[in-house]
Formats: sequence, structure tokens, C-alpha cells
Amino acid sequence: MPEIQFQIQWPDGSQELCYSPSLIVKEYFSVEKDYDLQDFLTRSRTALTIASDRVQLKYGFPCSRALGQLERIETKALKYTELPQPVVRLIKFIE
Repeated sequence: MPEIQFQIQWPDGSQELCYSPSLIVKEYFSVEKDYDLQDFLTRSRTALTIASDRVQLKYGFPCSRALGQLERIETKALKYTELPQPVVRLIKFIE
């Protein structure tokens, strides 16, 4: 399976490099686009769950790394839920 990383910028300006075991994330995100925090979370949940499911179909077990990445995204997003209009930017994909 082709792996991919995607670099994001959180509402406070900090950046993070995220992982997906599948290119499916490219169907849910666009480079240099801003996403409302809740939209970003919904897209992340969908894309990383699909990616993990694809690993399960191929290898017989879900991708713990993709699910761990989703957990890190969801945990960090909690810091920004009280901001007036939190936005996450997808900076780039790294293949």
C-alpha cells in the first residue's frame, strides 16, 4: 500500500506531520486549503478509518498507526474547540 504523510497547521500556528497508510487522504483534503476544525476532524476520521480498513482487508488486521494518528489529531483538536473559529490548514502531502 502506498503510504503518505500530510503536513497540517493547527489554529495556533503549530505544525504537525501526520501519517496515513493509504492515499485516500488526498480524496478528503486539498493542499493549501483551510478547514473548519470540526470539518477537519470529520474528514480525518473518515479518511483514516478507510485507510485502516484497507489495511485490514489486505493484511487481516487494522492499521494501528493510522488509528493512533487519528487519536492524536482528536486529542490535539480539543485544545482549540473553544476558539471562535478554529481553522486547520493542510499544507502539503509528502509521498
